[in-house]
Amino acid sequence: MSTTKASNKDFERDSQFTKALHGDSYKKTGLSALMAKAKDASQVANEGYFKHWDGGVTKDDEDKRLEDYSQLTHHYYNLVTDFYEYGWGSSFHFSRYYKGEAFRQATARHEHYLAHKMNLSANMKVLDVGCGVGGPGREITRFTNCEIVGLNNNDYQIERARHYAKQYKLDNKLSYVKGDFMKMDFEPESFDAVYAIEATVHAPVLEGVYSEIYKVLKPGGVFGVYEWVMTDKYDENNEEHRKIAYGIEVGDGIPKMYKREVAEQALKNVGFKIEYEQDLADVDDEIPWYYPLSGEMKHCQHLSDYYTVFRTSRIGRAVTKGAVTIMEKVGFAPKGSAQVTDALEDAAVNLVEGGRKKLFTPMMLFVVRKPLDAK
Repeated sequence: MSTTKASNKDFERDSQFTKALHGDSYKKTGLSALMAKAKDASQVANEGYFKHWDGGVTKDDEDKRLEDYSQLTHHYYNLVTDFYEYGWGSSFHFSRYYKGEAFRQATARHEHYLAHKMNLSANMKVLDVGCGVGGPGREITRFTNCEIVGLNNNDYQIERARHYAKQYKLDNKLSYVKGDFMKMDFEPESFDAVYAIEATVHAPVLEGVYSEIYKVLKPGGVFGVYEWVMTDKYDENNEEHRKIAYGIEVGDGIPKMYKREVAEQALKNVGFKIEYEQDLADVDDEIPWYYPLSGEMKHCQHLSDYYTVFRTSRIGRAVTKGAVTIMEKVGFAPKGSAQVTDALEDAAVNLVEGGRKKLFTPMMLFVVRKPLDAK
C-alpha cells in the first residue's frame, strides 16, 4: 500500500473516531466540553495514549513512541485540548513576561514578535505547522493581514479552529488542513513563509519535519520556529536530567526531547541558512516564562491574571484534578480523565524544574531561510 493511501485510511479512521468521541463539543470550551465527550470513545483514547508510557524510559519503549509518533500526538490532543483551553486559553504556548503586561497581552506579543522577526506581511501565504486550535494564527493574521493555512493531525482541534475562525469572521484569511507534518501533501514551493510555535517537538526526527517545511517553502522563503529543546546544560546520562526530560515527554505527548544542538544541526542539514537564533528563556527576565505554572502570584500584572495563574498553579491544578475525579466518579467526565490531569501535573512540575535549572527551553527561536538558488 502506498504512503498516501495508508495516510488517507488512517485519516478517515481518525475522523470517524473524532466524531464518536467529541460530537459537537467543539462548540463548547473547557470542562463543559469535557463533560460532552462520549465516555467509551474517551476511554479508548486514554488507553491509546498511555500504552506508550508503560515501559518508562527504556530504549525499546522510546523507539516505539518514535515509530508511533502520529497516533501518540493525535491521542494526546484528543485528551488534553479541553484542559489546555480551560487553563491557558486558545494559544498553547509559553511567553516572555514584562512588568505591567497582562498574561493575554504577553501571549499576543510573543506571537507578534515571531511574525516581526520573519517579516510577515499582507499578501503572503503562510503555513502554520501544528496550528492547535488556531489562537496564534488568528492573532498573526490580524497583526499582518497575511493568509494562513493551519496544518494539524488532530481533527478535534481543526474543528475548533474552524469554529473560532467563523466566530471571529476570519475565515476569509484562515483555513485548516488535516495532515502529518512528516509527510506534507502540499505542492512544493507553495508557501512564502512557514512558522511553528512549540509544535515540531512532536516530530520523531527533527530533520524529517524540517525537510518537509523546506520542500513546501518557495526559494528565498523564511521559516520561524519557537522550538522546545533541552539546553546545552542537559546531560542525557544524568539521571536527574533524564527524569525531568521524561516527565516533560509523558505529560506533553512528546516521543523524544532533543538538545538545542540537534535542532540547529537538523536545520542546517536540510539546507536552511540560519539568520537568527536565541534562547528567549535565557535572557535574565525578571519574570520567568514558567511563572504561571509555578503559581507565583507576585508576578500577576492584571486582575484576570490571578484567575489564569491560579488555575495553572499547583494548587489550582489540584483543585481541577479533584473536581475532575469527582466528575469521573459520578459519570459526568469520561473514565481516565483524572489520569490525564495526573500526566499534566507531572509535566507542569518538570517544566518548572527544567526551567529553573535551565535544562529546558520552550522558546529556542530560530529564523532561517531557504536559499534563492535552492533546488
